[in-house]
Order: sequence, then C-alpha cells, then structure tokens
Amino acid sequence: MNTETAQIDEILQRFPQIKRNALIPLLQAVQDEFGYISEEAIARIGAHLSLPTSKVFGLATFYNQFSFSRRGVYHITLCNGSSCHLARSGELLGEITKVLEISDGETTRDGLFSLEVQSCIGACGQSPVMAVNGSYYSGINVKEVREIIKQYREDASR
Repeated sequence: MNTETAQIDEILQRFPQIKRNALIPLLQAVQDEFGYISEEAIARIGAHLSLPTSKVFGLATFYNQFSFSRRGVYHITLCNGSSCHLARSGELLGEITKVLEISDGETTRDGLFSLEVQSCIGACGQSPVMAVNGSYYSGINVKEVREIIKQYREDASR
C-alpha cells in the first residue's frame, strides 16, 4: 500500500458510519489533505460508501470547489466573468500563460504555480481580479501581473 492509499484510508476511518448524504464532507477532507481529489481517492470513497465511482465523480465534478489535479504551491485564480472580461482579463490570461508557460487547469513543471480560470470570483466591482492562494489583486494590469508572479517566485526561493 502506497503512502497516498494509506492517507486516504486514514481519512475514511474518520468517517466510519458515513452515509451517502455525507459524501461532500468526505470529499472536502480528501481535498484538504492532498489539495486535490485523485482517481484513486474517488474509487476508494465509492467503495467505502458502496457507491459506483461514476456517482462519486459526478457529484464531485458538479461543484467547482473540487480539483482533480495537483495544484501548485501558488494557485492563481483568474476571473473571466462579464465584468472582468470587459476589463481585459483576457490580456492578463495571455500574460500569465506566457510567463508561466501553462494554460488553464495546468501546473508548472516545478510545481510552483497552477492556474484556474473561473467564470466569476465575486469581485465584479474591482475588475479585473486575480487571486493567489486566496489573496486578491484587483484592478490589475499586465505589468502588475508580471510583478506579482515575480514576487511569488522570489518568496519561494527564500
């Protein structure tokens, strides 16, 4: 049994008499532990709940709070809602993908950055908006995006 399997089993043991209606807290516990939900975790959760894997995956994909790939140390969320789009969030996305050499849903090779484009992050009056690990940057431009990424790189090297 590998380390991930053992950790998943440890989480499942914290939910010994879980019912189907407690699937979301179980998925949240796995994501809190790993930062994402792996295929193995979905399969083991399904077995634990006597649910088909497709049902577990179907519910997990319904909610955008769940991620199915490893996130970087610094997870960038870029808003592309109507307000941000009109405020040129597409230019910010272009700069992020150029500087980091990743696209939406990807993580840099060094595991330092990941990128997620969302349809709205709830800060429409401050467009365009980008968040890094929950720290919001509003009304930013392409130059500021470069500086923000540079600062996080420097912080990581300390």
